[in-house]
Amino acid sequence: MGLWQWINSATFRQFVAVWVAVVAMFGLSGDCKCAFEAIFNFGDSNSDTGGFYAAFPTESGPYGMTYFKRPSGRATDGRLIIDFLAQALGLPFLSPYLQSIGSDFRHGANFATLASTVLLPDTSLFVTGVSPFSLAIQLNQMRQFKAKVDELQSKGSTNLPPPDIFGKSLYTFYIGQNDFTGNLKSIGISGVKQYLPQVVAQIAGTIKDLYGLGGRTFLVLNMAPVGCYPGKIVDLPHNSSDLDEFGCMVSYNNAVMDYNNMLKTALSQTRQALPADASVIYVDTHAVLLELFQHPTSHGLKYGTRACCGYGGGAYNFDPMVYCGNTKVINGSTLTAAACVDPQNYVSWDGIHATESANKLTVYAILSGSNFDPPFPLHHLCDLHPIG
Repeated sequence: MGLWQWINSATFRQFVAVWVAVVAMFGLSGDCKCAFEAIFNFGDSNSDTGGFYAAFPTESGPYGMTYFKRPSGRATDGRLIIDFLAQALGLPFLSPYLQSIGSDFRHGANFATLASTVLLPDTSLFVTGVSPFSLAIQLNQMRQFKAKVDELQSKGSTNLPPPDIFGKSLYTFYIGQNDFTGNLKSIGISGVKQYLPQVVAQIAGTIKDLYGLGGRTFLVLNMAPVGCYPGKIVDLPHNSSDLDEFGCMVSYNNAVMDYNNMLKTALSQTRQALPADASVIYVDTHAVLLELFQHPTSHGLKYGTRACCGYGGGAYNFDPMVYCGNTKVINGSTLTAAACVDPQNYVSWDGIHATESANKLTVYAILSGSNFDPPFPLHHLCDLHPIG
């Protein structure tokens, strides 16, 4: 039985029910043990829990409408993959490193920001919208974080972890999509492919640097099938013959697969280069999301390549002139990109990012262990919590 057949089977539903019952019966939610006491995350909008909007406070609804009931700095209607992963490990949601008020870093920090790239940007946020917090900057922030922990812990700081936390943490990466998509429209797939080797090399080098800082366990999520994103289908040049039976752009998804294979190879080489106590794990979230886009109704959803929050209706409900939550006057008409009333039925939240429902299904697949390469015994290292 394949992963998705298992997830949609009566056996899986029974497993979840028993899991929840055992947690409730024995109170495991307060006593579960886990080898990982913290998470340190590096990424872009797919895992940003508020860093970008801490630096540039401009967020508004309907983002956050499902779970937080307010904007929470996340580019979705609710929780992200990193949120569900933290919940599964019994950890609190990650505080953004850039958030100066209300943060608690005792169980890790999130260096991700919306619109971040792996490579240093050659333009400005105020020109093209690219975040200044590229992966190299996020690594430098991590270095500073560790230095401050070492310096301040002896002074009784209450919202920092102990200095030995770094070897007992999970280091997660969900970044690279903006390097891939940022120039697609202007230089095409062949142009973007020219610098993708630099992208994977930068990720691999960052892992080695983090190992030097004490990190030992690294989960690297691969790139999602951007050729199925409603926003990209509308915005990127393609012929109708390039659309597959599910409405996704074949050429762009093939290019994503080429990138993912390159990333997988680079991580394998990194694994071999590091000492034996390092775990460098490739996480195939691409396969999960591709399945959701292609067969949404098989997984309790209704809409694959249609955005919940957008403008225009039709097959994609996406207009690049009016992004989710925005109102613009165009040709004398006032246009508003509003949210649907049932985001739980969608894979795509705003044409570019996944909904909470899609993120939760992705994490269920991750926790099953079937998407790790090489195999990684997360369920043996941690007593996993329900992700309600």
